[in-house]
Amino acid sequence: MWLVITMFCLAALYVMLGAEFIGAIQVLVYAGAIMVVFLFVVMLLNLGHVGELTVTRGRVAGIVASFLGLALIAQLMTLARSRGGEQLAAPAVAPWETGTADGGVVGVVAAPLFREHLLAFELTSVLLLAAIVGAVVIGRGRR
Repeated sequence: MWLVITMFCLAALYVMLGAEFIGAIQVLVYAGAIMVVFLFVVMLLNLGHVGELTVTRGRVAGIVASFLGLALIAQLMTLARSRGGEQLAAPAVAPWETGTADGGVVGVVAAPLFREHLLAFELTSVLLLAAIVGAVVIGRGRR
């Protein structure tokens, strides 16, 4: 559920930046379709009763996780303190405003996706398909 909320917040950030199309696609694709696939796979696995899912980690794992979390926070604070006065320069013209003549706002997103990043796009779809098929095989193997 928190992942869905994160996807909605990311879509809100896109809308606040002026990229309404990207925000709408974020909600439709990630918060909608991908989360439905995740829920379907989790339901298909049928992990059993809640009582069977006990915590198997001991105190050592909790101490190590706490130490790593504190180290990460310390690094982030050090990085923020060292870059305190810097401001990111905003571009003179937003990228989605320059592509309105040759394909609109959608063209700005679609052109690189289906030209330069086509292989990564197709490999991601094959990976998701393999994950779903694997979940079905695992789910049927228990019966």
